[in-house]
Amino acid sequence: MIKNTHVIVALSGGVDSAVAAARLLASGLRVSGLFMKNWEDDDTATFCASAADYASARAVAEHLEIPLHAANFAAEYRERVFARFLADYAAGLTPNPDVLCNREIKFDVFWRHAQGLGADLMATGHYARIAPGPDGPQLLAGCDAAKDQSYFLHTLDPAILPYVRFPIGALSKDAVRAEARALGLPNFARSSSSGICFIGERRFPPFLKRYLSAQPGPIVTVDGVPMGEHPGLIFYTVGQRSGLGIGGPGAAWYVAEKDLRENTLVIAQGADHPRLFQASCPVAPPHWLGRAPALPWCGSVKIRYRQEAEPARLTHDDRRGYTVHFARPQRAVTPGQSAVFYDGTTCLGGAVIELARPPGSPPPGP
Repeated sequence: MIKNTHVIVALSGGVDSAVAAARLLASGLRVSGLFMKNWEDDDTATFCASAADYASARAVAEHLEIPLHAANFAAEYRERVFARFLADYAAGLTPNPDVLCNREIKFDVFWRHAQGLGADLMATGHYARIAPGPDGPQLLAGCDAAKDQSYFLHTLDPAILPYVRFPIGALSKDAVRAEARALGLPNFARSSSSGICFIGERRFPPFLKRYLSAQPGPIVTVDGVPMGEHPGLIFYTVGQRSGLGIGGPGAAWYVAEKDLRENTLVIAQGADHPRLFQASCPVAPPHWLGRAPALPWCGSVKIRYRQEAEPARLTHDDRRGYTVHFARPQRAVTPGQSAVFYDGTTCLGGAVIELARPPGSPPPGP
């Protein structure tokens, strides 16, 4: 019976999870909230932000008259997310911690803890959907293309999908806020969170410098003209414009490449410079949310959040490994980010974009 089904919502203090909980409650389910604390350090701003989030989650739970549990997963986050985040930066990549955080914490550690509290299901305020498919539940993009978060969910273990609910996946952000206001939720006007997953807004270079050493090196143009010195490649990402410290006449300068071997930052002038575009990119062995498609596969691919899916093809051979070929060259293809595969609105899975491999080098293992 639905009234005996217990769903635990990841209640963050934000409006999205609050409306998700309210919708589940209105559907007749037995609802509880679980607030996660996943980051601890001696930063006063971080402590205050976490306390404010918890106070907001508690106010929502009291308004809805549901129990609120709290758990500290900071140790798991440091071991399973943050350590990988730092290792990737040290290797010259630009990782996406939200992808890893969803797989390792929100839909693994959280779910295991929720089951220990008697949960039959878990729910979050993600803008995504679950729908029946020929081989079981499928992950679908959220209906609001501007807020769709399926990109961040493509590495989930497909075995968890039957137990997951995304109650606001069919709504826009404006509709969520309007519903929160109509329900009298105390956080209906609260601003959305941003920054590093669970760590929040930071001045990124000083934060990263606390954990990684940086080696200064030269900045050169794509034609090899010296343009200055960078404080460390770890502080830059492909396509970046701000923070280069390159002035002068003409169009703005952008990061075209991070040459790890020479510790050199290569820059190109103009947002449409050819060196900022790639027709293909190598990727790691893909993670599939269902049955792996036959290769070569043709569909659409996102190489970053807030991007329309672009027509592309995925191939594999023993010499080159896995490669994504774009129907039209893509700007700022960034190693460490994810290429996420779609068939229409269905998210099939994805793969991490790799650094270009030198000719003749062996592909990564499966």
